[in-house]
Amino acid sequence: MVSVTVLSFLLTLLFIFWRPLDMNEAVPATVGAVIVLVCGSVSLQDLGKIAETISGAAITIIATIVMAIVLESFGFFTWMAQLLAEKSKGSGIRLFWNVNLLCFFMTLFFNNDGSILITTPILILLLKRFRLKNHEKIPYLLSGALIATASSAPIGVSNIVNLIALKIVHMDLYMHTAMMFVPATLGLVFLVLLLFLYFRKTLPRRLPQITFDLSKPVSHPLMPVQESPIKNKNAFMYKILLFVLCVRLSLFAASYVGLPVETMAVLGSVILLAWRWIYLKVNPMDMLKKTPWHILIFAFSMYVIIYGLHNIGLTEALVGVLKPFVSEHHLYASLMMGGTLSILSNLFNNHPALMVGTLTLTNMNLDPLTLKLAYLANVIGSDIGSLLLPIGTLATLMWMHLLKKGNVKLSWKHYFKVTIVVIPPTVVFTLICLYYWVHWLF
Repeated sequence: MVSVTVLSFLLTLLFIFWRPLDMNEAVPATVGAVIVLVCGSVSLQDLGKIAETISGAAITIIATIVMAIVLESFGFFTWMAQLLAEKSKGSGIRLFWNVNLLCFFMTLFFNNDGSILITTPILILLLKRFRLKNHEKIPYLLSGALIATASSAPIGVSNIVNLIALKIVHMDLYMHTAMMFVPATLGLVFLVLLLFLYFRKTLPRRLPQITFDLSKPVSHPLMPVQESPIKNKNAFMYKILLFVLCVRLSLFAASYVGLPVETMAVLGSVILLAWRWIYLKVNPMDMLKKTPWHILIFAFSMYVIIYGLHNIGLTEALVGVLKPFVSEHHLYASLMMGGTLSILSNLFNNHPALMVGTLTLTNMNLDPLTLKLAYLANVIGSDIGSLLLPIGTLATLMWMHLLKKGNVKLSWKHYFKVTIVVIPPTVVFTLICLYYWVHWLF
């Protein structure tokens, strides 16, 4: 049983990374979960517990992605890109900061996978219109991808695996944000400064003056822009932006008063669907085809496999190694768990790594504050530390695929030459900030 479970886990990861015949990642995850279930390392009773753990997180993320698809049908993201180009005023350096700011807010308002899927094709389009060479495009695209993915750390609702882990440690979204937003945001500022210092000589100082017409449909993985009858587009888009902000704030308000976060997320997506129906006359039923339902299957199947590893003693072994350091001092807990999750994420991807790390913490019998601090260090390791290699996150793998489709050349070697300089110091800096912030807060 132990051998079959471990082999299933490793083969599942292999096929997720390899993706033969462009296979969806949910397929190998499902096969691996079935094998783990059949071999007996996960019981039928465990399946009910797993479903309860991931259901709220999966519904929240699906609702968020639905909102992103609806907004793109309004042309919201192409409008944002046009605004970004205009605000850059012909400066390549100003464009660098604007790109990273856009990617930060897209993840904060939606999620890291959605941010990558939405912004990358539009950025590729913008950079082509600016007639930049391949090496001049890399600073914008790579820094944007790193910031978009790492920006899921400040608030737990921007990443499905963060939401699942929150459920495991019985921590609400409000407390997560209170303890995490400041240190994680400081870490992001530190990261973007390092990226700027690394790329400053590559960034073009002046961009050609080009009139951008982004009202035409943009080919991108979610859906093309619909023909819109909206006349005053700027005013309408600002209303949409305000609505999305209110929906995001409602998630934290719901968490604070004890309401299910997924309820507010679903309500927000339903209102946006109705809004689109009124303005664009698009039937909401099209979402049945456009919504990536496979995320539900993937999240459930991966957690089944991880739970199998937990049941055969993996987390118990990790407890024996890590507990002496974690329980000795809060700074050690932060650095040890964040560093461990960074390594595991780059070896096995951050989804299974964070689940393993979180289950390990729940078996250490830690006091509540130490548990929360160590869990947040896990999140920093899985959201930021995982960016050292492209296989660390599914978002980065998707991003590499989008670059290839957009004829932008970036090798793993070139990617690693950048991340080895900026990611390790950012992780250490953020983990130290987390320790001092939590001690000041409590």
